[in-house]
Amino acid sequence: MPDTSIRIRRALISVTDKTGLDTLGHALARHGAELVSTGGTATALRALGLAVTDVFDLTGFPEMLDGRVKTLHPGVHGGLLAVRGKPEHEAAIAAHGIAPIDLLVVNLYAFEAAAAESKPFDAMIENIDIGGPAMIRSAAKNHSGVAVVVDPSDYAGLIAEMDGGGGATSPGFRRTLAAKAFARTAAYDAAIATWFASEVGESAPAYRSFAGWLNKKLRYGENPHQTSALYSSLPPRPGVAQSHQPQGKELSYNNIADADAAFELVAELAAMGQAVAIIKHANPCGAAVAGTLAEAYRKALACDRTSAFGGIVALSGRLDVEVAAEIAKIFTEVVIAPQADKAALDILAAKPAIRVLLTDALPDPRQSGDLVRSVAGGLLVQSRDVRTIDDARFDVVSKRSPSTAEATDLRFAFTLAKHVKSNAIVYAKDGATVGIGAGQMSRIDSARNAAWKAADAAKTAGMDKPLTEGSVAASDAFFPFADGLEAIAAAGATAVIQPGGSVRDAEVVAAADRLGLAMVLTGQRHFRH
Repeated sequence: MPDTSIRIRRALISVTDKTGLDTLGHALARHGAELVSTGGTATALRALGLAVTDVFDLTGFPEMLDGRVKTLHPGVHGGLLAVRGKPEHEAAIAAHGIAPIDLLVVNLYAFEAAAAESKPFDAMIENIDIGGPAMIRSAAKNHSGVAVVVDPSDYAGLIAEMDGGGGATSPGFRRTLAAKAFARTAAYDAAIATWFASEVGESAPAYRSFAGWLNKKLRYGENPHQTSALYSSLPPRPGVAQSHQPQGKELSYNNIADADAAFELVAELAAMGQAVAIIKHANPCGAAVAGTLAEAYRKALACDRTSAFGGIVALSGRLDVEVAAEIAKIFTEVVIAPQADKAALDILAAKPAIRVLLTDALPDPRQSGDLVRSVAGGLLVQSRDVRTIDDARFDVVSKRSPSTAEATDLRFAFTLAKHVKSNAIVYAKDGATVGIGAGQMSRIDSARNAAWKAADAAKTAGMDKPLTEGSVAASDAFFPFADGLEAIAAAGATAVIQPGGSVRDAEVVAAADRLGLAMVLTGQRHFRH
């Protein structure tokens, strides 16, 4: 194969997205390239005053089957796939009157946009592009002689390449374009396959792929020696990947991971009131609901002021002046909220290190989707945990029933426990966390750690009693032994909510009665690893 610059003498352009078409078309004409096009693209180019050859003139065949067949022809693919400088190929296309195509510019039917709009089945099928991906793959395979552009954002680079090379493209440039082209068709097919699997109710298809488009390249990953990038995916979901950043430093990998965890939490708490969550290293160090965001923030901060330093703050509602003034009192990495008042942004702008993310909306805690993580040699996939406290049972199994106030706090605490790394124990009182034990190897350690942190927070605040005195407690999974429950009682909690399901449930319930605790079973576990 030749490894040389190739002058663009003939360009085939067929685009759904007409962005930048005028600039590209005139640049190609300026360099003397013949423009070949189809349908609406040909009409748009002619409207710009450019001469255009119809694909029909290459194929001798009109468009047919409602446009489903127009470029699937040797007159097109022969021009894309013929290897320059290979005598047999050049002789073959010459014998059939096929001219080489040096540039292919294609973007595909908007299947992903149709999926985001949840269009009807038949409309989705019509948005599956066939000829476009086929041409892209042909051109990308033959990138030794053909440049292929699938993204309007690459038009400027193509024009600069032509301007600097006398209308030609270099081998390295074409290779880079080909890599992007194959990635584009792969992502496109992945979106179709994922949608189709959902339509037929297949949760574990024989072949699985995941699509995303680059949102931003990050400076590094969890650590400086790791590379990372943020990709957006379908279906769209309000959150970090869909947010805009009106102010603050560049986001890091860890900022994004923590902001995502925080925002998902407040989205689920929003049904209970104005919600605030403060996250540190993917775990809540404080969360609360109240009548105002400022009040909720103060309650959440009181749970663990030490860990909140340098944390992520998520709000369920509009960032206003009152809560902005509270947040600005300590060092905060990120604030994420649906909207913000201009005056509130001005307050946080005085702290240039604070990154502000605005999402326009809260994510739906019940929106289905897949969670994906890599394991050695494969991918581990599961559906999103969309069950909430409203889906759970609320079975009182103790002799004492929880009071109305305890029942409200139990629901809040169990919601929190879902968002804490396992093993998780959460103490709560008056709609706020007062102690959080996360990620311990045993449940009793989580209970003790949470109580210890609560006692430490009370001491820092100059209080005589630990914050857990008179609180309720939630566990993300059952108690395997009564010792964890005993640690919770020792911390001063008066009621407990847990899934149940242990072979020792009777023993644990008996311990609750002995300790005077109200106990509720939900039948719903929320491990988070």
